Amino acid sequence: MIRTDLCDLLDIEYPIFQGGMAWIADAKLAAAVSNAKGLGIIAAGNAPVEYVEKQIDMCKSMTDRPFGVNIMLMSPYAEAIAKLVAYKKVAVVTTGAGNPSKYMHMWNDVGIKVIPVVPSTGIAKIVARSGAVAVVAEGGESGGHVGDITTMALVPQVVDAVEIPVIAAGGIGDGRGIAAALMLGASGVQLGTRFLVTDECSVHSKYKEKIIAAKDIDTISTGKRLGHPVRSLKTPFSREFFRREYDPSITNEQLEALGAGALRLAAIEGDEQKGCFMAGQIAGLVKKQQSVKEMIEEIFNEAELLLKGTAKWVR
Repeated sequence: MIRTDLCDLLDIEYPIFQGGMAWIADAKLAAAVSNAKGLGIIAAGNAPVEYVEKQIDMCKSMTDRPFGVNIMLMSPYAEAIAKLVAYKKVAVVTTGAGNPSKYMHMWNDVGIKVIPVVPSTGIAKIVARSGAVAVVAEGGESGGHVGDITTMALVPQVVDAVEIPVIAAGGIGDGRGIAAALMLGASGVQLGTRFLVTDECSVHSKYKEKIIAAKDIDTISTGKRLGHPVRSLKTPFSREFFRREYDPSITNEQLEALGAGALRLAAIEGDEQKGCFMAGQIAGLVKKQQSVKEMIEEIFNEAELLLKGTAKWVR
């Protein structure tokens, strides 16, 4: 069995996080991951406090194992949700789209373990000094909001830059990815796209079908002009957004309006024309739907076999 320092830190048996995917990562999915002995994460996204509180309470009723909440710091509700998770004393908070330092003392005071998602060594150092217990180093292969640096390049640099555990994310979809991440110095992995097609994920069935049908070249990155690029599957929506992004007659405000609500249309309604089906480049490796427990056990068994066999390459 693969066990790292992350397992002891968070009281989990498999060093795996389920990514905080907005409109997708709800209490049902998070509880399933935690019950499978990984770390399930509820995504706050742009949702109001009432929704997040309900999801936390539901998750507590479905599992007695640790779980986390992901807070998108650009959300208009970020401060209120930061206070909510402190009040609820959730085990772990992951953050994205900003610097969580101003909330660190509040969270640390109630025993919450804070694990920010970082796109660079500079941000990793800042949050480590502020009290983060670990960081998620997310490469540009991931789905959703992405940075420029690949996982292969980013993870070992972050490992060298901080003295806290590093979780690798982006482009990891099977045991080979886990084994590679551990070789890069990571203490664990975070997966998003692979969890999209699990039985317990409530995303629309058309979303799952698109992931399973995807090939290696079927994702596209859009929105770089706006300063926050997003990786998603190639669809009528993403192709049109890409076209307009490079049209000088289209203002940034018009471009923002075009993308508003597109993820919800994909995740909740399965709208193949107007929806944004966020997914990582690993989508081409995902070929089947299965339970969370089965998937986690399968990929870690694969990783363990690979790691045990590495001696054959050494003479």
